[in-house]
Amino acid sequence: MTSQTATSTTATQATSQGSHAWVLTLELPGREMTTQYGTWTPANGATRHNVFIALKEHLVAQQPQMASANTIFFSLEPNQL
Repeated sequence: MTSQTATSTTATQATSQGSHAWVLTLELPGREMTTQYGTWTPANGATRHNVFIALKEHLVAQQPQMASANTIFFSLEPNQL
């Protein structure tokens, strides 16, 4: 595989991902902690807070026990180098 092909493949993979990379860690002190991550393309005009709430709701839908958990870490960054 040549450098050009590798670059081309990487560019194709990046465009199929969301515009932002995120990481969210929630904790129920002394009981449980969970971290999830992924990519997301926020709607036009969305704020960082809108994305945080949507991601937390997504995580809680998968793990309902985390509904009252503390947020330990949240990162939302443009998904590019």
